[in-house]
Amino acid sequence: MVENLHICHDDSSLKSLLKSANSQVVVIHFEAEWAAECKQMNDVFFQLAEDFQHALFIRIEAEELPEITQQYEVESVPTFILLKNSKVIDKIEGADAASLTKKVKHHVTSFVSPIVAPEVSAASNKNNLEDRLKNLINQSFCMLFMKGEPDAPQCGFSREIVTILRNNGIQFAFFDILTDDTVREGLKKFSNWPTYPQLYINGELVGGLDIVRELAETGELLPLLSQNEDLNTRLSKLVKKAPIMVFMKGSPENPRCKFSKELMEVLRPFKFESFDILENEEVRQGLKTFSDWPTFPQIYVGGEFIGGLDIIKGLRDSGELESTLCPPS
Repeated sequence: MVENLHICHDDSSLKSLLKSANSQVVVIHFEAEWAAECKQMNDVFFQLAEDFQHALFIRIEAEELPEITQQYEVESVPTFILLKNSKVIDKIEGADAASLTKKVKHHVTSFVSPIVAPEVSAASNKNNLEDRLKNLINQSFCMLFMKGEPDAPQCGFSREIVTILRNNGIQFAFFDILTDDTVREGLKKFSNWPTYPQLYINGELVGGLDIVRELAETGELLPLLSQNEDLNTRLSKLVKKAPIMVFMKGSPENPRCKFSKELMEVLRPFKFESFDILENEEVRQGLKTFSDWPTFPQIYVGGEFIGGLDIIKGLRDSGELESTLCPPS
């Protein structure tokens, strides 16, 4: 289990975890052992905990802690509550993996805490910051570093660039540089660009407001996003590479997560091809959006997305796996 993922069975352990969270974003999954949707979402929850190490993820058996469940107005399972400084900032009801992933990413990337590394050399500290900045820049194909949030910009320049992106129908992620001085000052040197906002596309700096405004006026902004279309084309071909295509961590001979390992046992009687998503970050992140499914492994049959491990296990248990993976021609 990842270090930032916990299971709480009593009120005191939950209070202790929330107290230790400080300014971290906390995501609580209210679940029930009898609910199949909760088990399915726990795979998603585990993956999110791996992907967002700066957040704290907590699982709670709703019926074990009725007072806590009532406190957060949880009426059904699965329900996900997002907290910041012990205050509720978002709520997701039901097994909506795409919505949960989107909201966790939004809140965590808005409130990422600075790296604290006491007693390290200046060179080591610089390398840590550069690694963090690279990770932030590559959080999304189109990444905006701004003052405030898109719905509440804290300066006129940020407000205008958000308007330009939205008017052009451009989807983007953002980071509020007012929440983190380390990122704010570090990115100026990293990008060799002294002001904000800053726009990155595919990991490369485009520029600030003046450049983005000019690109929009000359019609050159949208073509910069064409690489994203190229990725979708590539993914469309990749999922159709074989009748049964598995996207997993590692290889069938050497799975690198317990979910991929368990899937290999289930698929042992079948002939399939696989793709190691750990070897290609572009495919790994792109496929989450392409399939609207945030975790791995993922299984495609005839180019159509079937689901993850829990779906495959459910098909096996119901006797429908062979007919699903090998439909009559």
